[in-house]
Amino acid sequence: MMMCFSPKEILDFVEENDVKFIRLTFCDMFGNLKNIAIMPNELPRAFEYGIPFDASCITDEYTDLLLVPDISTLSVLPWRPKSGRVVRFFCSMKNMDGSDYIGDMRSSLTNYINSLRLDGYSCEMGTKCEFYLFDLDENGEATKIPHDNGSYMDVAPLDKCENTRREICLSLEEMGLNPKSSCHKHGPGQNEIEFRENEPVTAADNMVHYKTVVKSIAAQNGLFASFMPRPLSNEHGSALSISISLKKGGKNIFGSDLNNMSIEGKCFIAGVLRRIREITAFLNPTTNSYKRFGSGFAPKYVDWSFENRRQLIRIPKTVGTTPRIEIRSADACCNPYVTFKLILAAGIEGIKNGDCGILDSTMKSGHDSIGFELLPTTLEEAVEIAKQSGFVKATLSDEIRMNIFDKLDKQIQEYAIAKDKDEFEEKYYFKSI
Repeated sequence: MMMCFSPKEILDFVEENDVKFIRLTFCDMFGNLKNIAIMPNELPRAFEYGIPFDASCITDEYTDLLLVPDISTLSVLPWRPKSGRVVRFFCSMKNMDGSDYIGDMRSSLTNYINSLRLDGYSCEMGTKCEFYLFDLDENGEATKIPHDNGSYMDVAPLDKCENTRREICLSLEEMGLNPKSSCHKHGPGQNEIEFRENEPVTAADNMVHYKTVVKSIAAQNGLFASFMPRPLSNEHGSALSISISLKKGGKNIFGSDLNNMSIEGKCFIAGVLRRIREITAFLNPTTNSYKRFGSGFAPKYVDWSFENRRQLIRIPKTVGTTPRIEIRSADACCNPYVTFKLILAAGIEGIKNGDCGILDSTMKSGHDSIGFELLPTTLEEAVEIAKQSGFVKATLSDEIRMNIFDKLDKQIQEYAIAKDKDEFEEKYYFKSI
């Protein structure tokens, strides 16, 4: 990845490295990567004015927008040919008159992080994201036959995903996406890759592109990768765990126990706990997402703990690492720019309120969950809660909020009338997420 270069230096890099295609990337409401490929001679125009595109994948309104490359996000795609290379930029979105597009989710997160810096906060976020690898049939189509029968942290020969997972990590590293660790997870053919914590916008960029890298490398190995939250009804679901470390005035606000955690850290956690039901529709935006809650190690209640791995928020013990917290309810179907902003805004609201009393009533000990509030149990319930939330309305622009709600409502309606619910989810989630 290249950083802090001028447009002239980027143009020189493109010429000197035989770059033939430039992908201008962005993501849709559900965090799926989209792109337009331009030729190198179009790059100066992209830098100065932007490249127009049909924004119907972002909004239901018939409108054109401009894609303007973020120079700092240049990456060479390592799985493409060395001759005639392909590079990628993440882009900001502008209206056709050059003004900022209020529905640009990446810019919305960027602006929010900048506002936190002005208040003395510095934040890093990381992700651990699970996915399944499935075999293909004789026609090259995806099946639901897991690539192996391995289980948690198995090694070869039980772990047949090892080589593909290694190639994925090497490709991510070559692109500067900073993978931290990888392993076989609990389900057959299920894998996890963890990223180092990074500045939130970069962490969201990495998460968006990560899914494309996984799918591309899997396909090269004759496999199909799916990030569907629960593709196999009798196996573990796939989660997206989000870690957060936050400093105020250069000092960590979190700690490995309540005794050495600042009041700001406690109130941040309390803020997330108070708002989690209101933002769940954005963290878990598919009907299939809710089939994962309460199964295996997935959370079901609004709770937290230091040790238990079935809770919503986990505060891990830190040895040689920065104190952090983990949000464990999200899945890879979410838009990370929206998700990260909502989580951070909920925590910061908690700090401003200064009330962390909810921690006493939501601490999970053992398996006792009596009296704990439930996470939403269906997408329909989650959307209704989100629509009534003043917090969501204050945090997301009308354009972003209504575009997402429109797409969620359509999804709910189509699911409701589908005769075969499993067939609906396989069509809309299994092969497309």
